[in-house]
Formats: sequence, structure tokens, C-alpha cells
Amino acid sequence: LLSLSLSLSLSLLLSLTANRTHLWVLLSLLVLYPTSLATAGGSESRVGAGAGFRVGADLGLGCVSLVDSELPVLQSEGDVVIGGLFPLHYLALEPEHSYRTKPQHTQCNGFDHRAFRWMMTMVFAVDEINCNSTLLPGVRLGYRILDSCDHVHTSLRGALSVVTGKRTEENIEKGVEERMPGCLAGAPVTAVVGLASSTPTGAVAHTLGPFNIPLVSYFATCACLTDKLSYPSFLRTVPSDLFQIRGLVQLVSHFGWRWVGILGTSDDYSRYGIQAFTKQLKDQGGCLAFHLTIPNSPSPAGLRAMADTLQSSRARVVVAFATEGQLLEFLSELAVRNVTGFQWVASEAWVTASLLTSPQFHPLLQGTLGFSFPGVSIPGLGDFLLKVRPSPTPGSEFINMFWEELFGCKLDFGAGSGSKGSGLTAICTGSEDLRDTKSSYSDVSRVRISYNVYKAVYAIAHALHQLLQCGSTGHRQAQEKCNTSTYFTPRQLLHHLKRVNFTNQFGEKVHFDANGEPVPLYDIINWQKVSSGDIKFQKVGSYDGSAPLSQQLQIDESAIVWIGGQSQVPVSLCSAPCLPGSRQARRPGEPPCCFDCLPCAAGEISNQTGSIDCTRCPEFYWSDRDRVKCVAGIEDFLSFYDTMGIILVSFSLLGVVSTTTVTAIFHRFRATPVVKANNSELSFLLLLSLKLCFLCSLLFIGRPSAWSCGFRQAAFGVSFVLCLSCLLVKTIVVLLAFRATVPGSSALMKLFGPCQQRTLILCSTAPQVCLCAGWLSMAPSIPFRNSSYQGLTGMVVLECKEPWPPGFYLVLGYIGLLASLCLLLAFLGRKLPDTFNEAKLITFSMLIFCAVWISFVPAYVSSPGKYTVAVEIFAILASSFGLLLCIFAPKCYIILLRPERNTKKTLRKG
Repeated sequence: LLSLSLSLSLSLLLSLTANRTHLWVLLSLLVLYPTSLATAGGSESRVGAGAGFRVGADLGLGCVSLVDSELPVLQSEGDVVIGGLFPLHYLALEPEHSYRTKPQHTQCNGFDHRAFRWMMTMVFAVDEINCNSTLLPGVRLGYRILDSCDHVHTSLRGALSVVTGKRTEENIEKGVEERMPGCLAGAPVTAVVGLASSTPTGAVAHTLGPFNIPLVSYFATCACLTDKLSYPSFLRTVPSDLFQIRGLVQLVSHFGWRWVGILGTSDDYSRYGIQAFTKQLKDQGGCLAFHLTIPNSPSPAGLRAMADTLQSSRARVVVAFATEGQLLEFLSELAVRNVTGFQWVASEAWVTASLLTSPQFHPLLQGTLGFSFPGVSIPGLGDFLLKVRPSPTPGSEFINMFWEELFGCKLDFGAGSGSKGSGLTAICTGSEDLRDTKSSYSDVSRVRISYNVYKAVYAIAHALHQLLQCGSTGHRQAQEKCNTSTYFTPRQLLHHLKRVNFTNQFGEKVHFDANGEPVPLYDIINWQKVSSGDIKFQKVGSYDGSAPLSQQLQIDESAIVWIGGQSQVPVSLCSAPCLPGSRQARRPGEPPCCFDCLPCAAGEISNQTGSIDCTRCPEFYWSDRDRVKCVAGIEDFLSFYDTMGIILVSFSLLGVVSTTTVTAIFHRFRATPVVKANNSELSFLLLLSLKLCFLCSLLFIGRPSAWSCGFRQAAFGVSFVLCLSCLLVKTIVVLLAFRATVPGSSALMKLFGPCQQRTLILCSTAPQVCLCAGWLSMAPSIPFRNSSYQGLTGMVVLECKEPWPPGFYLVLGYIGLLASLCLLLAFLGRKLPDTFNEAKLITFSMLIFCAVWISFVPAYVSSPGKYTVAVEIFAILASSFGLLLCIFAPKCYIILLRPERNTKKTLRKG
């Protein structure tokens, strides 16, 4: 009843789960369910003298496989049998299910010579180990190999057939007599070598995992298989895609390819690989131009649409994650269109695929670059492969298929001996010479995947050697025979397999890490067309994923032949790199690799091609005209050689000369009434102070220095206070002089004589002198490079910085106080009766003085850079000229031009 119900469940699930990997795993567990019942408590394998390999506990009659065992198989009996699954065919057609009859087996097409070589390499390795007296002495290895067709369904069916074997009534009776229960009786398979593609491998590993049957893959690279919770018994002699993807990203980045297209399929290998590649490519600044997915059964219309997308793209580099069988139809469509000019980057799944090296693909694929596993030349393998011969005996079906496919003929061994329905008319004799053919099967100069198969078989053999306590493999005199009475389970073999560590004959250390991964080593292969017209897989570099990052990728660029036989590296960019002096500006809604180039702003530079941002120049530096380097900022200050500086110096000197001239005139005519009436001593002192005012303006011009910064404001403040003090005294003298004409007021004039006048001048000037002295001693002005204007003009303004700004305003305020007092007194005496009323002149000069300095304050604060200094100089000169002209010009006019009015009588009129 149990067998019947499971058989019905099998048929139903086969119909419902044609395209669902995880349900196939469930189906596999149902098929193996009787085995788990029979081996409850842990079935054990035993090598016994003369008895072959037996299964442990006495549990009675074993079980029978629920599925038909009609699959072709290549097998050899042994004390321990290793299973093998190889994709001898690369196309599996999906059967049509009627849901009324038992589902048909998946039909496989497209024989792969390379996969057949992998299979025969396993046979060669097993034979070599059996002939080796130091490895597994006294134990003969056998094998049981089936075709996986590179498909999930056929792979699972093959895996079940491998681990269960074909059970006949004779086997069952033998199982009873020899106490061999379970589907693993007869010749139990304790480990499996396989498979090639990642998706079928994942399904089989999921199935074998609960039974701890080791599965060692030679070509499944998907990073998803590293999950030990889902695949506890999975190991591999090929590195994970994680390392290959890192290498591919480094390769793409090395050649500056930022705009890349991706081609893949819907299986796990492609999906996980493209996902990781895309993430790492974006981390390195690259972008995807397109992502094309080849469906399992592509339609002609779908292939044409994909080809149109590829041709219309600006990307010139295409990275393909797929097998040669999956790429064949799409590449054929491109070859028909005569598509060229694309640089193909191949994953290890097809980089050494001879299927794609036929002449029709040469214009398309010549120059292909990709990662491959390290290749070696295995001694004796070539001769072994050439000795293969077809045979009518059962178990030779794969060899017969290969023979018919290679020579294009039909073997006449009777029904069922060759390829069914092959349509071949020529008859094969079986004596054809393999040396006369040229195919990937006989090319063993540097085998790669075959080497992985070779390492997988030897890893299992070394694990068995340790498990069976066979002694050291390096000494012939160690133990000659293995412990053939030892019971062991697949779990025990898996335990030892994970700890395998040996160095093979090629000097490579074979071992697995905690995730069952080997050392990540790759060769970089370039497809080069040789003189014979064939494609040669030329090694042009290497990649070691275990090395430091800077040493991982080693490549000889001079040895690479690019697309079309060119020697120049292809360019694949969405936008050309921005030249130095500009930066990238992303286009809205487009990938980061598509951008416009904008020139750097003033004060910023970019000195590398492809700069993302411009770098701001340091303080006191500015960008040059091309925005590629920072140069020292142009120092800006009011120079003696500037036009403005020359004008101001000229006016300053004019003021000094004018003042000196007036002084000379007054000295020459000092005895005249005009000079004497205005207190000649005060006039000379006033002229001296005006000369100092004109001269102090020169301290503001030129490059600021410590002494000029310190003394310019002090000289300005003291000179003007001295000038205003003289004017104040003159105003008081004028007022007192006219006041003395009033009866009883003559004593006032006597009290304010020359001595008192000098004292008042001294007392008025002393506070300013003390203030300036304290200012200079405590917080003097210092030279300062002001970069606040650099962002506008690139100029660095040299100026004097005031550490204590209130000092300047106190000096200016005191000047304003004296000027206001002087203006007030002069205003009070403006109507005094006199032909020459000096109070009027002082009033007018003070009005000009105050107007200049009131307007100075806002102009001073708002003027930038050197114009601040120019404003202050202008205020000094304007106020000084105002005082000079308003007070002394009328007197000089009378002295020089109207001497008849220079008399006491004339001055007293009015």
C-alpha cells in the first residue's frame, strides 16, 4: 500500500511540478522515503574482506526504486562506488503533460564533447587511483555516472538513480542473503561528483543534504550554494561566484568601462551572479546600460527584441553570465545580423566553450575576455581519451552517442545502441581514429573543468583513505591495506571530506574552507584568432582572490587582442569623462554614468579627468584661468603705482606744497596787518598742523607693514587734533578780541594771552596723544591678509587690521568733539563787526570739515578692500584742503592781489 501510494504521488507531482525546483526536491524526498525508513537509526557502509561493500543493520528485505531505471549509465563495480552527474547534453525539451498518463521523461538534445571529456576524466582518475598502491591500498573504487542534461528534472532523476541503483529481484534476493537492506544495497554510492550548472546542483544538493551524502561539484559556482543550512553536504573544487564577480568588477574597472550591459538567464547561477555584479559595479562607479534575460525556451521574436536592445545601446561592453548552451541561440541571432564592435566579458561558464568558437561566431566573439579556472596538463589523460571505443555492451551508451556525434554516422550495433532518432545515414565501423578529429574532447593541452573533476575524485579518495585508516599516502611502507572491516556512514565520509588537505602532483594544495570552498584562483583568458583561423584561449593574466587587494588582479595588457583584432582598449561610456577644469553634473532621471560637464566655479579646480566635484583652493590661493591648479591669490592694496594711488599722492603733495607756499607768504608778509591781526603764531602752528595732515595721508598708501599700520591712525588723529586745537584757540581769540571793545571787558583779553593760548592748545591735544599712545602700546594695528573678497575676485586684500576697533572710533570721536566745539564758537562770532571777520571763515571751514567726516563714516564702512583706505585718504585731503582754502585763501588774496587793503584802517572799517 505504501509503495502504491508513493507511486501515485510520484506521478501526480511529476505532472504538477514540471518547472518548480523546490517541489522537485519534495518529490525526491518522497522517492527516498522508503530508504530513510529502511535505514532508520543510521545505515552504515562496511568494507569487508571478500564480501564487497555491505550495509549494516539487520533490518530484513530492502526496498525497490519507484521510478523506472531506463536511464543510460556508465558504471564500474568497486568496493566503494562514487556517483557522477555530467551535462552530456545541453538542451532539455520540456515534455507536454496530459495529466492522464504517467509523465514522459525529459528529452535531451545537443551533445557536448567537452562534458563528455569531463566524464571520462572522472573515469581516468578512478582508474589512476585504483592503480596507485599508496592511495586506498586494497580498496577498489567504482563509479556510476549518468547524464544530467543540464536541467533540474533530469538532474534530480539522475541523482536518484545514482544513489539508489537499479534494483532487480536478483538484487533483492542477494540483499536478503547478504543482509544488505535499503536502496543503497548492491553497490552503495557514498559520494557524488557533480554537477555543472548551479540551479540543478542546488536541487540535487537539497535532496542529498538530509542524508549527508557528499556532493562535490566541479563547475557550480553560484554563491547561493554556500548556505550550509540549505546545503549541508555540498562542497566544490571550483571557487564561488563571489570571488569571480569581484574579479570581473576589478577587470571592468581596470579598463575604465563604466557603461556595461549584462546578459543572463533565469537560473540561480545567472540571477545571483548578476545581482552581486550589479551591486559591486555600482559601488565602483559603474552603471548598467541594459539587462537582458534569455528565457528557458526563447522564441524567435523574443531573441530579435533582445538583439535590437543590444544593438541600440551605446554600451560597447557586454558581461554574460550563462552557459554556452543557453547563449547559443541568442549569439546565433547576433551572428546572422553580423553584429560586431561589442567587447564580450565571459564568466567561467562559457569562457572556454569550444561550442562558440565555430567560424560563424568569430566576428562577434573574437577578443572575448573572461575568467577561467587554472588549467593544467594531466599526464596520461590524452592517451586515455584516445583509447575510448564504442561497444554494443550495456553501459556503453554514452560512448556510442559521442562516437556518432563526433563522426556524424550511425553505429550498427542493433537497436538501442546509439542515439535514438538521430537521423544519421552513414554507418560507423567503430574503428575510426580519434586522432583524425579536432574537437574540444581531444584538446587536453590545458584542461580546466576536467582538472576540477580530477581534484574532486582525488579529494573523495583522500577522505576515504583517512576514514578507512589506510595510513600515510606518502610512504609505501606504511600500512599496505586499509581497514576493510570498518563501518562508516556518509556522514562520517562527509566529516573527513571537509578536512581533506593534501598537495597533488601539480603542486596545488587541495582543501576546503568552512563553507566547502577551495582557494579562489583564476586565469584571465582572451579569445585570439591564430593563423590557422581557429580561436585560441590565450592566458593573459591571473586573479587570486586570497591575495591582498592591490595584488589580486595581474594582467598583461600588451598580450590582449581586442575586438576586431585591435590592440587598443575599447571604450564603453555613457558620457565622456570631464576634462580637467570641469566636473560632472548628473542628468535628472538618468544613471550616474550619464552626465554633463560643467566648468568649475571661480576659486575651484579639478586637475583630474572625470572629476565628480571641484576642489576649492586653500585660503589665499585662487584658481588659474583653466581651473586646473591653484595659484597664489593676487595681493591687492592701495599702491603708489596704482592710478588711484598716484592721484591721491599727487593731491597730498599738492596740499603740502600749497601749505608750504602759504607759510612762506605769511612769513614774508608777517609784519603786515593781515598777518598780525590773525595772530601770526597761531597761523604758523595751524599751517604746520595742516602740513602734517597732508603728509599723514601718505602713510595709508603702499604695502601695509607693521610700522605703517601702527602709526598711520595715530599720525592722523594727532595731526587733526592739533589743527582743530589751533582753530579753537583762534576762534576764542577772535571772540575775545571783539569782546574787549565793550567797556569793562579788557581784562578778558589779558587773561587769555599767548601763554594761555599755548596751554589750551597743549591741553586740547594731550588727550588725543595719550589715547593714541595707549592704543599703540596695547593693541596696535597689524598687517592682515583679508581673504573675504577672494570668493568674488580672487584678490587677497592687504590691509591693516584693528585688534581693538573702538580705538579708531574714539580717535575719530575726539576729533569730532573738537570740530563741533569749534563750529559752535565760530558760529556765535559770525556777525561780529569787522571788514575781515575770521569767525566767518572758520565757520565755513568747519561746515566743510564736518560734512566730509560725517559722510566718511558710512562710506568707510561700506567700501571694500583698498577702497576703504582710499575713502579715509580722501576725507583727510578734502578736510585739509577745506581748512587751508577757507582760512588762508582770502588772506593770501589780500596780501598778494589787494595789498591796498592790507592796512589797519581798512581792517577796522565796517
